[in-house]
Amino acid sequence: MAPMWLNALDQDKDKSVTHDEFVGTFKRWFTEWDTKKEGYLTTNSVSEGLTKSLTTGGGPGPGGGGGRGGGGGFAGPRLLADEGGRNGLSGAAGLRFEYVHADLEFAGTRFTNVAVRFKGNGTYMGARMSDKKSLKVDLNEFVKDQKLGGMTKLNLHNNVTDASWMNEPLSYALYRDAGVPAPRTSYARVRVQAPGAHPNDYLGLYSIVENPDSHWAEANFGTKKGAIFKPVTPTLFKYLGNDWKAYQQIYDPKTELTGKQKQRVFDFARLLTEANDAEFSRRLPEFLDVDEFSRFMAITVWLSTLDSILTLGQNYVVYLHPKTDKFQFVPWDLDHSFGNFGMQGSQDEREQLSLNKPWSGENRFFERVMAVPAVRDAYRARLQEFQGTICKPERISAQVDRVAAVLRSAVQDESAEKLERFDKVVAGEAVAMNPFGGGPQGPPPEGARPRPAGARPGGPRGGGFGFGQPPKPIKGFVKARHASVTEQLAGKSDGLPLGGRGGGFGPGMFLGQPMTEQADANKDGKITSQEFAALAEKWWRDWDGTKTGSLTEPQIGEGLAKSFPPPPGFDGPPPGPGGDRRP
Repeated sequence: MAPMWLNALDQDKDKSVTHDEFVGTFKRWFTEWDTKKEGYLTTNSVSEGLTKSLTTGGGPGPGGGGGRGGGGGFAGPRLLADEGGRNGLSGAAGLRFEYVHADLEFAGTRFTNVAVRFKGNGTYMGARMSDKKSLKVDLNEFVKDQKLGGMTKLNLHNNVTDASWMNEPLSYALYRDAGVPAPRTSYARVRVQAPGAHPNDYLGLYSIVENPDSHWAEANFGTKKGAIFKPVTPTLFKYLGNDWKAYQQIYDPKTELTGKQKQRVFDFARLLTEANDAEFSRRLPEFLDVDEFSRFMAITVWLSTLDSILTLGQNYVVYLHPKTDKFQFVPWDLDHSFGNFGMQGSQDEREQLSLNKPWSGENRFFERVMAVPAVRDAYRARLQEFQGTICKPERISAQVDRVAAVLRSAVQDESAEKLERFDKVVAGEAVAMNPFGGGPQGPPPEGARPRPAGARPGGPRGGGFGFGQPPKPIKGFVKARHASVTEQLAGKSDGLPLGGRGGGFGPGMFLGQPMTEQADANKDGKITSQEFAALAEKWWRDWDGTKTGSLTEPQIGEGLAKSFPPPPGFDGPPPGPGGDRRP
């Protein structure tokens, strides 16, 4: 988070923050965040203000939400990185994950000089004070022609958002059962050795997710010649002209593109942006694999996976088939599936998500594509089919029980606390999480209200940093979701459209509550300008540990760690030899 805060606090852009800049920014924030001019701030206004002030989202055009040339008014955090950077919340904020050298032993097979780096956005932030971060391993970065089961890359996901460790694997399996070429998954116990730091530490249970690359494409389509994109944009296939430079960062191609493949993107974008309804309906099947898209949409909507193309315009892959010249859609990053993304919509909205309009706000891609009768009819037919087959609640609940029996010992080896939470969610009981699922909350920050006796960690409402009730585990969600889809398909219900959530998706969703608690000196739920100014002075004193009179990015990072400390039991090995936590 430090790059975001430095950018917001550093008024003269000299890469350091003075006392006047620090305190002056807080004064300006109070005025900007008090949008109703009530003379005080609440948790919601702090959450919304933080997300707006620490990101570049919320406006059209360059820098707007995932736009940068294609934004179009998306209200949310900046997800699009600078040219050549890694897209996503942490990447756009300036985090760079560099490969380092390592050896890898996988089930008795040893590889030397492989490349490994951290990966992830929300999962990285959720594990920021822990050693258990998601990892990407590239067998070929430093040494060519190393393969494991025909693959050259491994994605090891830490599952910090999911107390069951099952959201991703079971969701990918559901997509594959539906005929969508989704990545395969498995599980691994991960240990790390590093001289002087980790003798042979058990980082914990990870899921392995197949990389959607040319090896994946060859296995699913019989060729490596197709184009693979990983778009980040709320305005998919908006026409930006015929210069690929305008599309490069937005579509983030993972393969070397030919001129023909680039032209195909231009042509589809022009059709979607400029064609009248009759022409668009007639020509859409030339560009879109309607059957595969209907299957992708049916499962995406059924799962209410909202950290996705439906809301933020991220976490999916687009494949351009070299023989058919049609685009296909594939899911990615499913840790918040099964209605588990608590930052979008209420629990009822996720369970009863509308089949007719499951996307948030205005979205020209969905509005045009889903209005085409061939697409709409195929989508509803797939939903009807899957309701009686792969999406039956008893089928998915049985999968949960089978997987739980396999995983339980590996979870137990991480900690007794995680095993207790695991057993509860497997049984269908919701557990309180922090905003990125890193574990139950510990003591409130200094100056916060004492927790009432018997209250759940994380505040009386049970959610991380007080943001609402924790989402239902898989068993409870699929039962409610199946019932809602049945009613909607029968015409007995319209479902529920997505509403808003204070702060939106961004820094405010997990920093707003603790910041409010620290600022609210008299505990009346309202932050006055004097209380906010006092918080600024206190944080300045705490963060300026060297008393140099200015803060650099590393000092801001250390200051944030002081002001927002990780809770006890946060993901990762316990403190001690070889297991110490590092900021």
